Amino acid sequence: MKVLVIGSGGREHAIVRQFKKSPSVTEVFTVPGNDGMRKDATCVALSQLDFPALVELVKREKISFTFVGPEQPLSEGIVDYFQAEGLTIFGPTQAAAELEGSKAYAKDLMHRYEIPTAFYEVFDQVEPALAYIHEHGAPIVIKADGLAAGKGVVVAMTLEEAEEAVRSMLDGQRFGDASARIVIEEFLEGEEFSLLSFVHDGHIIPMPIAQDHKRAFDGDQGPNTGGMGAYCPVPHLPEGLTQQALDTVVTKTVQAMTEEGRPFTGILYAGLIATTEGPKVIEFNTRFGDPETQVVLPKLTSDFGKLIVDLLEGQHPQAEWDHLQHIGVVVAAEGYPDEPVKGQLLPELHQLKDVDVFHAGTKFAEAAEGERYYGNGGRLILVSAAAASLQEAADHLYGQLKTISWPSCFYRNDIGWRAMKH
Repeated sequence: MKVLVIGSGGREHAIVRQFKKSPSVTEVFTVPGNDGMRKDATCVALSQLDFPALVELVKREKISFTFVGPEQPLSEGIVDYFQAEGLTIFGPTQAAAELEGSKAYAKDLMHRYEIPTAFYEVFDQVEPALAYIHEHGAPIVIKADGLAAGKGVVVAMTLEEAEEAVRSMLDGQRFGDASARIVIEEFLEGEEFSLLSFVHDGHIIPMPIAQDHKRAFDGDQGPNTGGMGAYCPVPHLPEGLTQQALDTVVTKTVQAMTEEGRPFTGILYAGLIATTEGPKVIEFNTRFGDPETQVVLPKLTSDFGKLIVDLLEGQHPQAEWDHLQHIGVVVAAEGYPDEPVKGQLLPELHQLKDVDVFHAGTKFAEAAEGERYYGNGGRLILVSAAAASLQEAADHLYGQLKTISWPSCFYRNDIGWRAMKH
């Protein structure tokens, strides 16, 4: 089989690499890909939103199926477009992708089908939103309704922060049209975790749970980011939590989407929090998360390409996973997430031993000393390691990161700390 992966980040690099390992996959293409993926796939310089050009590529290269990484092409209807052309593609339709594309839609769906989540209200005017905040107090959570590249959420610990978030989203259009409407919801206490599942025609294949670290700096300090690292599985969370989340959230959501006339195919990402009342939904994504993908997907020992095809053909396949602990640490550009520095020469990455390197914001360049990469974004790479225990994996990974210097870059030194303090 030939496979096309849409996207250009670290998540897509992990997806590409997993397909490359598949015995049933002969060639992997990616659009547009990134410079760090070039050893693993044929990168084609097209826009991931140019659907006619993508269809032409698939037909010309006789690609067996397409796998969509990021949320924007899904929200803009790439799956519907491909299906109208008779092409096989793995991902939700535009209608089903609204589960991520509109937080208000997702919250209303959960309310209607009694799927556990935080109390909330939806606003498009500043004054009623401020009145609601003053009524409920802080901490409180303010979310842009639409897609905001993982940055549209403010966890306000004070009323001042909450007011500022409301005004900047509704008045200042901080996220453009995405924040023309906002969701304000209660702050939930507990540990967050991510449960991702392969879904098609009501069949659900859950993946091992992961936990990512959103804050920029050690000790969960600093601004919220797209994610500074992750680990999988999450050994300190209760054994039955995954099954409880599957029963009360994932299965009910898949059934609800079918009842809504928006049957779900693709990756259903449930961002959850383990509360004293059981798991509750923080958010849904309708695709793989980043950086969770880079630690979850490498655990898969089944043939990835065959798994997707079998699922789409209604064969109800099972997935096999390794028994290792995987941990990944993001190396980001100084200034991320606000104004990341660009153009810094990265160290010679081949010096890192017994780790995987997934590229995101890097640019390849010929240098006097051979192949080198420059920074070209916020999150530059994710470096991952696997071992029998999380401590062992973390010790090896951080030991490797410390062997070389990272000018104009930074990374967190405490990924996985919650699990390791237990």
